[in-house]
Amino acid sequence: MSMNTKKPKIALMLPGGGARGSYQVGVMKGIMEIFPKNKSPFSIITGTSAGAINAVVLASYANDIHYGTARLEKFWTALRCSDVYRTDGIMIAKTMAKIIGSMFFGKLGIKAPRSLLDNTPLFHYLSKHLHLSQIQQCINNNNLDGLAITASSYDTSVAKSFYQANNTIHAWNRTRRIGIPKTISVEHILASAALPFLFPAQLIGKEYYGDGGLRMSAPLSPAIHLGAEKILVIGTRDENPIPTPKVARDYPSMGELGGYMLDTIFMDTLMADLSRLRRINRTLGLIDEDNKHKTRLKQLDTLIIKPSIDVRDVTQEHAKDIPAPVRRLLKMIGGWGKEWRMPSYLLFEPGYTKALIELGYQDAINKKDKIIAFMRDD
Repeated sequence: MSMNTKKPKIALMLPGGGARGSYQVGVMKGIMEIFPKNKSPFSIITGTSAGAINAVVLASYANDIHYGTARLEKFWTALRCSDVYRTDGIMIAKTMAKIIGSMFFGKLGIKAPRSLLDNTPLFHYLSKHLHLSQIQQCINNNNLDGLAITASSYDTSVAKSFYQANNTIHAWNRTRRIGIPKTISVEHILASAALPFLFPAQLIGKEYYGDGGLRMSAPLSPAIHLGAEKILVIGTRDENPIPTPKVARDYPSMGELGGYMLDTIFMDTLMADLSRLRRINRTLGLIDEDNKHKTRLKQLDTLIIKPSIDVRDVTQEHAKDIPAPVRRLLKMIGGWGKEWRMPSYLLFEPGYTKALIELGYQDAINKKDKIIAFMRDD
């Protein structure tokens, strides 16, 4: 590569996944072993839900990404369910009583709970452990071009990407998805991580927000608007086909349907967006350079690293670590056992998170050649 060649801007995209977000930490740990330099190779970082938490930590330490990754691993391995949501029996019993009461006595004014779980502990945990002021320092020192956190407005039905970036980045407005310049706060992170039904919506200004994946039809777009020329995605679900059942199963429970919905929010739209980008790349590859410049499209290189095994199998091994009151709640709504989807998002316990970190690390090391090829400057 010649000395005058500009290095491509590489973005790190971290989709959501609840407790599965610990897998992303393991992948980052592997990447850091492959690339020993302290300065982050990612000039752009975007995140949604649990991925937003990881994105903020890594952006805060863009000047020393190895230390940031180590901090992130310590953050996740010390985390417990009680640090994310209330697990006490009294709180869970009240929630269960409200669910039952609203079903039978709704006409008498008994309302269903706002959410199954109360994530107030997460606000205190993030406020204590995050160093958000360092994000702007990294931007000012040219160690980071921009960070974007996406949340979905329940009031306007728009996916809003709150971004903190250098002055070359401008706000964008597309159909039901916009970019808004903001100094990232804990409230933005909680809004992005407000899993529907599980956690309460977050009020910012005059709007209530939920998980960023709810309305984001183009998950890659925030990274592209921030100037990405390459995008590395760390997913939280394997894409191996699930066998067709040989006999009819029981009707899916409320908990199972909730688990399917979370899968859709976090990964289905992302995989569709990646497929769409690849089709655009192939089409642009067939156009000569003169006509290619007449379009507003550009070719983008992408690489996705995702679990090599079904994370639900790991969940089943560690599911017993979920506090007993929460287990009772999940059993009540049919979210316990069978598919293990919903518990896989709620199992914020060291045994589980360490297992996913190790899985992510091994997956990154096994893809070392692909990662090196993707991160090259040419």
